[in-house]
Amino acid sequence: MSTTESFGQLLRRLRVQAGRTQEEQAEAVNTASGRDTLTRREISRYENGETVPTKHTVTQIARSCGVAPGVLLDAAAAARARRKGEGPQRDQPPSPEPGAATAEHAAAVSLDFADFIAPSDTDDDYLCYLHDNLARIAGQYVCTSVLPLFNDLVSIRDEVFGLLRKRQKPHHARELYVLAGASCLLLAHASQNLGNSHAALAQIRTAGTCAQQIDHKPLRAWAAGTTALIAEWSAQPARALQLAEKAIALAPAGHSRIRAFAIQARTAARTGNQEAADAALTQMMTAQEEPPDADDLVEIGGIFTFPPAKQDYYTGATFSLLGRHEEAEAYATRAVDQYRHGPPMARSYGDEALAAIDIALARIRQGDIGMATSWLQPILALPPDQRIQQLALGLRPVARALEESPLLCTSGATDLLELTQRYQVLGAPALPSQ
Repeated sequence: MSTTESFGQLLRRLRVQAGRTQEEQAEAVNTASGRDTLTRREISRYENGETVPTKHTVTQIARSCGVAPGVLLDAAAAARARRKGEGPQRDQPPSPEPGAATAEHAAAVSLDFADFIAPSDTDDDYLCYLHDNLARIAGQYVCTSVLPLFNDLVSIRDEVFGLLRKRQKPHHARELYVLAGASCLLLAHASQNLGNSHAALAQIRTAGTCAQQIDHKPLRAWAAGTTALIAEWSAQPARALQLAEKAIALAPAGHSRIRAFAIQARTAARTGNQEAADAALTQMMTAQEEPPDADDLVEIGGIFTFPPAKQDYYTGATFSLLGRHEEAEAYATRAVDQYRHGPPMARSYGDEALAAIDIALARIRQGDIGMATSWLQPILALPPDQRIQQLALGLRPVARALEESPLLCTSGATDLLELTQRYQVLGAPALPSQ
């Protein structure tokens, strides 16, 4: 690479040398990565210096062009540094050096002009493409470990952010704000699962700002509910209750409203307020019978739904926190059964594991260490990439119950206590930079 050649110009030169259009280059990168996520628009933005791809994507571009990744990674790092210092700039094809052949440069200029005059405005088909990809990730998030989804999710978020930084038709801008907010909420859930509450709250703040831009109540309700969950898991139940009430006031009828009451019930139980918890559960059951309102977050699906299995898990968790372990066991068992016998894509391994922990806790309180061990063994055997932070928090009451059990002197109880105390969970990775 010459000293005057930018990252975007290097990408353009490699593509021209390969005799590919931008669409063909995107297809080549997708083939190299085994994913179908990169588009001609993104290749154009990379080459024009509008955005810089993630390290993962840079590596796949290098593979598709048959060059060493280090060459492109160094150029991408320099481009990121320049963007931070000077802001985004549009690259132009480099001028040929004196005496050098000009055919390649002429081809690059022609292709650059073709890309420039090609329609780049957002259209309905492209919005459907972005929506479908986000829906795919939201669905996979329920039943798949968090880490493999990060790069795809960040890529979609960055694509939507890039479109919103340009002028859009009002109805396209509204849809893009919904997609931007939803992608940030997904990143908030992922960050929280990985134990990084600070990053999760930053994502929620951005989602809330997107919602305010278009006065989108379902998005605001989901953001408030997710913040309530973070406060609850961070031992701030009073704050969580306030946020749950805000979510209830904003939530449309249907999954979002049911979720808000479920969060309110569980957080009330954490404060020891049995009356408020029971009242919230009653309201949740009433909400289950209400005709649902239109909600484009629910239309995305996956994690943006609150199905019956999840409702039973929350109910069981509420009773467990109140010390009503027989009721907790009944609802938690029903939740586990629904997850195990329902559609595989709807099987939330995290919620299923947390419900199993509530069952095990009930068994310990009733002196049945053997059955408690049976329920906990699958959780203790989960692969590292599925050990979300909530599992470690959920096992704490189990450890306390074992310590208080008159059966602690038995070898089974002692071994189980040691396993729960030594349980290792995921740590949060750094988000890929733009």
